[in-house]
Amino acid sequence: MAELTKKEVQKQQDFNDEIIPHLDALYNFGLRLTSDPNDAEDLVQDTIVKAYRFFSSYEKGTNAKAWLFRILKNSYINNYRKKSKKPQEVDYDEVATFYETIRAERTETSDLEDKMFRELIDDDISNALDEIPEDFRTVVLLCDVEDFTYEEIANMLDVPIGTIRSRLHRGRNLLKAQLMDYATKRGYTHD
Repeated sequence: MAELTKKEVQKQQDFNDEIIPHLDALYNFGLRLTSDPNDAEDLVQDTIVKAYRFFSSYEKGTNAKAWLFRILKNSYINNYRKKSKKPQEVDYDEVATFYETIRAERTETSDLEDKMFRELIDDDISNALDEIPEDFRTVVLLCDVEDFTYEEIANMLDVPIGTIRSRLHRGRNLLKAQLMDYATKRGYTHD
């Protein structure tokens, strides 16, 4: 097995220092986009592979998190396009396993991560977010959940800053409308 050169070792160290601290945020954003922990993990893995492959194009000391989020978002869009063009497939083994699970009435999950996620965001709130069109949901999540600036979001999504402001305003209004029923059910009143 060949030893790594000093340049390769330095690249790995720089990558670890700049990129690895953002894995949790990447996963959370991937989970919000995909709504599936396995798909989110795959998306993050794909993002990390691409980030390492193109790390030479990253300017050290700049906003690594924004750079990673842009890669993740582009990967998500590319995967979505591929899936939308592909006919729907059914895996017999998955269906059979699922059927056996339902039949045995053992559908309760023990996945701690899933339980924690459900406790953090109530189903009604999560559903309200899911009801917002993707362009608006993405901007709301990046701004209000991940705390990116308008400029960072504009760079990540490669759209003008005015579009970001517009999508954020409209996304928040759509979310507000979705949550009005939720608030009323829980006893909150609108003044």
